[in-house]
Amino acid sequence: MTMTFALRRPAGIRVAVHWTVPVAFVLVASALAEARLPDAHPGRPTWLYWAAGLGAAVVCCASLLARDGARAVVARRQGVAADSIVLWPCGGAARPPDTAASPGAELRIAGAGPLVSLGLALGSMVIASLFSAVGASDLAVETATWLAAVNALLAVGHALPGVPLDGARLLHAVVWWRTKDRLRATGVTAAVGRHAGWPLLLVGLARVVFAADLGGLWLVLVGTFLVTAATAGSTPARSAEAPHDLPVRQAMSSHPVTAPAALRVSEFLSGSLSGCRHSALPVVDDDGKPLGLISVPSVQRVAAPARTSTTLADVSLPLDRVPTVAPDDPLGGVLPRLDTCPAHRALVVEGGRVVGVVTPWDVGRALARHCVGIPSGSGGGDPVSRPFGLTRAKGVTAGNPVD
Repeated sequence: MTMTFALRRPAGIRVAVHWTVPVAFVLVASALAEARLPDAHPGRPTWLYWAAGLGAAVVCCASLLARDGARAVVARRQGVAADSIVLWPCGGAARPPDTAASPGAELRIAGAGPLVSLGLALGSMVIASLFSAVGASDLAVETATWLAAVNALLAVGHALPGVPLDGARLLHAVVWWRTKDRLRATGVTAAVGRHAGWPLLLVGLARVVFAADLGGLWLVLVGTFLVTAATAGSTPARSAEAPHDLPVRQAMSSHPVTAPAALRVSEFLSGSLSGCRHSALPVVDDDGKPLGLISVPSVQRVAAPARTSTTLADVSLPLDRVPTVAPDDPLGGVLPRLDTCPAHRALVVEGGRVVGVVTPWDVGRALARHCVGIPSGSGGGDPVSRPFGLTRAKGVTAGNPVD
């Protein structure tokens, strides 16, 4: 079962919503409409309480999106390819969270979210004051005041050291600065996040089960959020426990099939796709120099009338958005960079030409081979057929045909 569902792509950033957000939305709206607002201002129609509660829940979700959108913008300015946001009930995660070029850049990214939340809290308080001054409805004043408190709580709550909260990014930056090892910092941050999440989750369950206090559901949501995110964030750290100074050449799929940049989409689909089992291919110019990466789904999405006039270069992912590594680069630094690419691939370049491709599967396979003592390259399969219009790159030998 998928844990998120996608929304639109504002400013080219994919926005996905975690499954806990709709749950939190219902809890917020019902808590306001059934408890807080009637208790503070009794005697109003039920539909009015629900209208205010639903409106506050919508604005609350918009506030979460605003803070995480700001973080993504700052991340891009710091050279981090933040191409997607996963929205959680306590704030989202601009992915990837740990690929800043330096601890200082990560600190600037971490500071963007709290600053936006504090700004929204101040703005909501000003609106509440204006509502009160002009004699607006007490429900409007109460709702604006609640939104101010929520945004202030978000700013403070993100100081918790749980992935992907801003406190975790701060901890990650400090450990990275002290140890000079980003992967080790990721492992420390993930472990701290799990230790922070489990007590909240268990206390929330205890309040619900033993005290019949539904307010404990909030602690359950927050605890689940911290534990789940910390577990997901520890994936690259787990790879660091294995020898991560292996060279890329021991994992890469060598001699990858490449696609000419000038090839028409219609030619690719009619003469090439049928014999190609790859989901993404390097795009090269006439001299064999890499220009980017093309995914089969992106080619298939080109409208039929435009396929004869559209080249692969027109629809490929540009090279500045595709990680490039050298054959002798350490493997441990590759896995975090794969998440910066929508296709989750890195091109191995030597002498200005593509000599290999690295995927997460390649990295895991190489580490597994190393752990059990299997020599590099012993697990390869048969060469892949070469469809019309595609060529196989020449270069250093290594593992297996590209997946």
